[in-house]
Amino acid sequence: MSNDFFYSLDKLVEFGLGATVAAQMTQSMNSSIANMTTPGVDNGIQINGQSIYYAAIDDVAAGPYSATELARLIADGKVLKETYIWKPGMIKWDLAENLQDVLRLAALTPPPLPNE
Repeated sequence: MSNDFFYSLDKLVEFGLGATVAAQMTQSMNSSIANMTTPGVDNGIQINGQSIYYAAIDDVAAGPYSATELARLIADGKVLKETYIWKPGMIKWDLAENLQDVLRLAALTPPPLPNE
């Protein structure tokens, strides 16, 4: 049997090594792409590691607010699901109920104490 035969040991080893190198390159590129930051809605401007928000309170644009400040406004009832919110990276203002990060803040905000 000559070395030109496809099923020769040399060709099988060469094929296996090529497939392994290709898999490692693919994994390396996928990892690099996953760790890349892309400008856009999900990657707004941050201050001290927190996103900044603007809210339309009493029909006036107010802010910038950190996530902590916005959570306080939610707890105080000044920001409701019908309140328009904007953060850098967004094309236009949107209702608070349509923004996942604002909904997350609302879910983490404790309800008012019960009146007894």
